[in-house]
Parts: sequence; C-alpha cells; structure tokens
Amino acid sequence: MRRYHFPWKMADGAESEAAPESGEGGLLAELLSPINLFLIFLCLYLLYKIVGGRRPASVPSKPRLPPMKKRDFSPQELQKFDGRGEPETEAGRILIAVNGKVFDVSRGRAFYGPEGPYGIFAGRDASRGLGTFSVDKEAIRDEYDDLSDLNAMQWESIREWEQQFQAA
Repeated sequence: MRRYHFPWKMADGAESEAAPESGEGGLLAELLSPINLFLIFLCLYLLYKIVGGRRPASVPSKPRLPPMKKRDFSPQELQKFDGRGEPETEAGRILIAVNGKVFDVSRGRAFYGPEGPYGIFAGRDASRGLGTFSVDKEAIRDEYDDLSDLNAMQWESIREWEQQFQAA
C-alpha cells in the first residue's frame, strides 16, 4: 500500500515534512507524560484520603448514666442535680426544669454544668430565665414560680425551649 506524504504548514508559515500525530498512541502518549502521571497519582491519592483513608481509632465513650425514672421533683429536690458531683455518678447528673417538665441535660455538661454559660439553670426551674433571655441570678427562683407576670412573647420562648429539650 502506497502512502502519500503531504507537507504541513506550521503556524509561522514554514512547511514541515513531519505529519501531525495520528490517533495511534497520541492520547496514550499524552497521559503517560511525567507531569500527567504525577497529577493522576496525586488525584488518586487525595481521593483515597478523602474517601477511604485511615479512620481515627474510636475513642472509648464515657459510661452513661441510665435514664431516670419519671417522677415529680420539688424545687429543693431538683437542686441536688446541679452537676457538682462526679459526672459518672448520680450526683453528677444535671437536671433542668422548663415549663413544669424536668429534662436531663447531663450530656451537655459543657453548657449546663457548673462552669458552663447556662450553669445557673442547673438543678433549677429555668423557665423564667429562658423566657426572658436572662442568665442572671435574678432570673432564677429557688421556690415555686408561677410565671404569671410573663408576657405572650416570653411564654412562646419558653415553649420553644421546651420543644428543643424534648427533641434532644
């Protein structure tokens, strides 16, 4: 079979005797260039790290306290559960009352514990403080608080907090 040879014009107008690369090996030669090989391996390595890289060893979780049985608390009984005891013991449990319901917030020790930003509510009825958006000592009462002086917007805020605690 006879092959024909055509001179090719280059960009500067000069003629070249070499024909451009045909489809044979052109793409393969491009993929196997050193820079492309490096980029392909880099992409594969990053994909491996993102999708299937080493998983950190699971940190053993602290033993959880068993759930408390449902019961009624007086304000004085509730004060015993302010989180000042050892976290793994019953004395370290943190309870908060909102709108007459008691919630165990021990898992949120960083927020509701003695040193947390909402620590003032631990072991107390937090309804007034949550309704008035106040974490001051004046917002907390150690005796029964009927909350009759709160307005509709404050009551709505209390109900939203109650729903948030129920969902957790």
